[in-house]
Amino acid sequence: MKLAGIPALTLAASIMAVTNANAAIVPAGTQLAQAQELVRGNGAEPASIDPQKVEGVPGSSVTKDLFEGLVTQDADGNTIPGQAESWTVSEDNKVFTFKIRDTAQWSNGDPVTAGDFVFAFQRAVDPETASRYAWFMEIPTIVNASAIVKGKKPADSLGVKAIDDKTFQVTLEKPVPYFIKMLAHQTTFPVPQKIVEKFGDHWTRPGNMVSNGAYKLADWRVNEKIVLERNSNYWNDKETVINKVTYLPIVSTTSELNRYKADEVDMTNLIPVEHFKSLKKQIPNEVKVTPYLGTYYYTFNTKRKPFDDARVRKALSYAINRDAISKYVKGQGEKPAYTFTPETVSGFVPPTTDYSKMTQGERNAEAKRLLSEAGYGPDKPLKFDLLYNTDEAHKKVAIAIAQMWKPLGVKVTLVNQEWKTFLDSRNDGKFDVARAGWIGDYNEASTMLDLNTSTHGQNDSQFVNQMYDKLMSESRVVTSDEERSHLYTEAEKILADEMPVAPIYQYVTSRLVKPYVGGYPMSNVEDNVYTRDLFIKKH
Repeated sequence: MKLAGIPALTLAASIMAVTNANAAIVPAGTQLAQAQELVRGNGAEPASIDPQKVEGVPGSSVTKDLFEGLVTQDADGNTIPGQAESWTVSEDNKVFTFKIRDTAQWSNGDPVTAGDFVFAFQRAVDPETASRYAWFMEIPTIVNASAIVKGKKPADSLGVKAIDDKTFQVTLEKPVPYFIKMLAHQTTFPVPQKIVEKFGDHWTRPGNMVSNGAYKLADWRVNEKIVLERNSNYWNDKETVINKVTYLPIVSTTSELNRYKADEVDMTNLIPVEHFKSLKKQIPNEVKVTPYLGTYYYTFNTKRKPFDDARVRKALSYAINRDAISKYVKGQGEKPAYTFTPETVSGFVPPTTDYSKMTQGERNAEAKRLLSEAGYGPDKPLKFDLLYNTDEAHKKVAIAIAQMWKPLGVKVTLVNQEWKTFLDSRNDGKFDVARAGWIGDYNEASTMLDLNTSTHGQNDSQFVNQMYDKLMSESRVVTSDEERSHLYTEAEKILADEMPVAPIYQYVTSRLVKPYVGGYPMSNVEDNVYTRDLFIKKH
């Protein structure tokens, strides 16, 4: 047996060595506050906190406190054991066998079993669940996953099984080198079958929900707050410090800042763009900026005219002055994006695209030429709606880009919708051009590039390119990192040529954190801030 090309015994030893990293690390001599309670800004009201139905960062943040998968991450983003204490991999790197901890329990005291994982994995791909992340189970090519998602096979034919109550096995159709990393994502988290079946869609409500993470659901008041309390049945509860965490869905970053200043919030979700520089001067120790594995972009509805024309898409993309957006509209350390994959992704250096070599003046001239060639100009202006979710920062970016498009004779109507409605509109293709942002679900280039494959559940542009699909399919089976990187580079070139999406800037995480919040900042580029890793210092 071997584990991803490393002798099983060697890796098993390293796993055991980092097991306790799944915890708050309090420096010696630190005095802790008597009340270990944290209040976190969460941006928007989550559409769901059901692991197999979560879509978007607001739901993901809460879910990762409530639940835990086979593996998890430490504060630095390293993959470490979670509910599984160890695992082995077959010689062909297709069969993964996980040993679930004997101490793994649900918040009601029931044991977490291999059957819970079987149920969750099958539930994720079952069309009846209508999971927007069903595609996530197809990427590692779990046996029959694609056929089940398409409704061609039953969910119980998925390549997963419980060998016994504490041994869970997954079989892949093809070896995928980053499969273990993917298991820290909430779509793969276990859910309690008897609770889900008893309460149906209401199983995530307070009083009904049973979870297996460091925290359990205590209260949920829609558009007001979500309160989690420490789960005493969590396998590593003795290493958890914070007893209570409250998530506040504050859409307005200005309102969030005011509540932070009033000591009603300990950690913000974001920092208002217009206040960033002044806050850096006033309270520099509370302004935390860290790299983030994600790209902010606009997506074109390629099924609507004239956005079915690559010339129109490229013209609009070229005319976006990314340097100005990054430096003046954002100004928090963001970098201009000329590829879909950000520089923060591990093991892949995004290629230099043709349009990134141009000056902005050259890009503007090419944009005018392309739009004219497509039949648009002063006598026939291009008119369309630009959709974004309600947020001050998104509005500022949209206004700036609309101004950049004006010299092309483009007339844009800005349309904003609250988060849940916005997601529905974008998912249903009810838009011309829409704001989007993609944060990596795991630290590997495929987490970004797969988004634009034709069958991907989050391919909102509805982009279809057979060569692109072929490149991404091949990337999953090659064993050489160099060869995989080459395939990713070719995929990026297709995106730059077809422009189904217009990358605008590479994200950073910027938030305000009170000085008494220990354990932050972290170097987790996915910004998975687990409350179990934090603590409150005496203040």
